[in-house]
Amino acid sequence: MKSILAIKSALLYSIDGVGALVKERAFRQELLLGGVLAGIESSIGNKSALILLYLLGSYLLILITECINSAIEAVIDRIGPERHLLSKKAKDLGSAAVFMALIHFGIAWTASWFI
Repeated sequence: MKSILAIKSALLYSIDGVGALVKERAFRQELLLGGVLAGIESSIGNKSALILLYLLGSYLLILITECINSAIEAVIDRIGPERHLLSKKAKDLGSAAVFMALIHFGIAWTASWFI
């Protein structure tokens, strides 16, 4: 019974996290990007299921890294509003992770047109 309650609590925390993410402008932009590209793929793409699965995984990597980046930013903002070199570094590294995920997706999506 305790494990069921723990699973329920974890699920509710995750739902709260997704709710917080949807309030983030960058996350909404990335959702829009995924919707537009999915529309393009479904209307003119002719890809195998494996390629589509890889593209989906690449897209989810963007959303996952945005989630982690938002968590880093929330922790830094919780510490305080003053500027600190380590706070800037943490936020910059989180942003760089999202940027790399976007580059990975761009390369994967572009390459999928030639496969």
